[in-house]
Amino acid sequence: MAQIYFYSLISVIIVSLLSFIGVLTFNISEKKLQNLIMFLVSLSAGTLLGDSFLHLMPEALENNKEDIAIWLWLLAGILVFFILEKIIHWRHCHLSTTPNHPHPVGLMNLIGDGLHNFIDGMIIAGSFLINPQLGITTTLAVIAHEIPQEIGDFGILLHAGYSRKKALLLNFASAVCAILGALLILIIGAQINNFITFIIPFTAGGFIYIATADLIPELKKDTSIKKSLLQLSMIILGIAIMLALKKIG
Repeated sequence: MAQIYFYSLISVIIVSLLSFIGVLTFNISEKKLQNLIMFLVSLSAGTLLGDSFLHLMPEALENNKEDIAIWLWLLAGILVFFILEKIIHWRHCHLSTTPNHPHPVGLMNLIGDGLHNFIDGMIIAGSFLINPQLGITTTLAVIAHEIPQEIGDFGILLHAGYSRKKALLLNFASAVCAILGALLILIIGAQINNFITFIIPFTAGGFIYIATADLIPELKKDTSIKKSLLQLSMIILGIAIMLALKKIG
């Protein structure tokens, strides 16, 4: 059992450290980085939608025969994130995005991403509990999935007005939720099945809301045909990456 604990925790720590991939943008000038932000947001919208419809929901439906309950939890995720947005008054905020006044979409994404990372940790630990080989292959699949998503998440935080250093630290704080998810599974084990049943579609609902209500509307503000086509291409690329991972898995 100690070996399973060791492999599980090492795996989720590696996955969590992927949140620092945004450091690769530090040498990019501010002007160039601003030009890239919308495309990173586009990529994130695509990966969030692809992950929700191609990974999370199929996983939820596979593990629960009561399909109606799954869809109700999906709707609950959408509604809760809508309420959360209302509470932080994003729609009524007329101040420009600055480091001292970050856009609440960053907070929304951190919450959704934290839940997603929490689930990743549970999935990795659960796989190691079945057998070490499955744990290793699952970890590799999560890593392949996290790389494009973490870049997109970093872009969203920059778009929200956070500095690069603060965006990295917040992204890492969200990624650490994977460790908490792994510990929960390792300690409670099979008793956590009912929790997984509702948290997966709930997270999918939150991701769908962020992608469709927050990110895509931001992309619609730029009506340039060239940039619009590039944004669409990045959204499709994000979905394609999730589809490819689904096929590989």
